[in-house]
Amino acid sequence: MKLLTSSNARHGLLRIAVLASLVAAWHFAVVVGQAGGGFIPAPGAVVRALLIWIGLPIGEGGQYAGTWAPAAMASTGRVFAGFLAAAALAIPLGILIGRYRIAADILDPVIQLLRPVPVSAWVPFSMVFFGIKPAAAIFLVAIGTFFPIVLNTIAGARHVSDLHLRSAAMLGASRWRTLTHVILFAAMPSILTGLRVGMGLAWVLVIVAEMVAVKSGLGYELWNSYYYSRMDIIVAVMVSIGVFGFLSDQLILLISRRLLAWHKATDK
Repeated sequence: MKLLTSSNARHGLLRIAVLASLVAAWHFAVVVGQAGGGFIPAPGAVVRALLIWIGLPIGEGGQYAGTWAPAAMASTGRVFAGFLAAAALAIPLGILIGRYRIAADILDPVIQLLRPVPVSAWVPFSMVFFGIKPAAAIFLVAIGTFFPIVLNTIAGARHVSDLHLRSAAMLGASRWRTLTHVILFAAMPSILTGLRVGMGLAWVLVIVAEMVAVKSGLGYELWNSYYYSRMDIIVAVMVSIGVFGFLSDQLILLISRRLLAWHKATDK
């Protein structure tokens, strides 16, 4: 246990050192090397802008003062709404396609036909059906995150061990019980990989959606700050997106460790 704690501490310090090195290189390039010709803000300016944007009374923030929390909450809500909607459809659909030939013959060609279509192509449809409202962003997030989740679920369902299936049949498990207790759990590592990919993509898509189809959220603030040439706010938005994306990924990793405890035990 002591060795594990020491290893975790070293990994944590290494991550902090890498991050600090990147920030130092950024500061050196902008302040000392004059990179960007004064157009790119220094780390200190970004931190100050972010703190004012959050609402701390440390300077004149203008129209951005104290508006971070509503924007962050709006984007987070849209990310999870679209992500959960996509997962609720993609996981059962992926299991069906992965295990049943008739479902694969009917549905897989449709998925492969729609998968290369970029999410930006769906923007006009989202605005026609939902208008310039949050539902448009949720729809675009759901469309984009659906495909990595369903494809990973299909792959996981198709590679379930025949030994597991034969064991379930010998124990008298019904088709439904085999589907929900054997196939679903055996495919869980691939499903969770798809969820991680989908969550990362969801944060990319919500920013794009809010830039063109919604008038609130971090994406809207990013586009709005571009018009006012507030590069410090633009970078602060980028930092916020990165932090939220990292935390969302850590949440899925936490869930994965709990759900896949049995998987690690069988690997030993």
